[in-house]
Amino acid sequence: MSKMSATENTKVGFVLGLTGSIATGKSTVTEVFKKHGIPVIDGDVVAREVVEPGTAGLSAIVEVFGKQILNEDGTLNRKQLGAIVFADNELRQTLNRVLNPFIRGRIKQQIAEKKQHNPLVVVDVPLLFEGHYERYMDAVAVVYTTEAIQLERLMKRNQLTEAEALKRIKTQWSIETKKERADFLFDNTQTKEALVQQVELWLKQQSFITNEK
Repeated sequence: MSKMSATENTKVGFVLGLTGSIATGKSTVTEVFKKHGIPVIDGDVVAREVVEPGTAGLSAIVEVFGKQILNEDGTLNRKQLGAIVFADNELRQTLNRVLNPFIRGRIKQQIAEKKQHNPLVVVDVPLLFEGHYERYMDAVAVVYTTEAIQLERLMKRNQLTEAEALKRIKTQWSIETKKERADFLFDNTQTKEALVQQVELWLKQQSFITNEK
């Protein structure tokens, strides 16, 4: 994708992909969009929805992993499934392959629906580049911070050792790699307030919001 200036004019039904890496501040950015009534499609929420009781997604993973991953009430036992897949990288990849069509299909459906009625739709996908979701976006914004700050924030936020935090960070592409692929950045190397101001400014520059009181 070509680089996009934060001041470039956008169009009706503009689809903005939003990503980052763990502990880079993506949730702060999505809260700004939501505050202004801009619809945010949350990839994590979709991933939970497609495995609710009675869904084809849940049936598909039960077929692969067995009924041992279900609670007595038929809901997914996430702890049990997690214990299985995080102990075996191949099984984790199998789970991703099984669920990918359901998650991707739901996200594409929601994009198609929401862009018809909104000038801006934000699609929050943690593994956006890893899953090649950028093909569905008009542009991609990356919430960026340095790897050193990312590590520090994750250790503090989740009460992790340095080794534990690094292990989680390394399950995703590096933030520097994502930075290179971004159309533009929301820089989170300073304060939370500075990050919020950047998002507010971008929305005003793109005429998605006015100087609201």
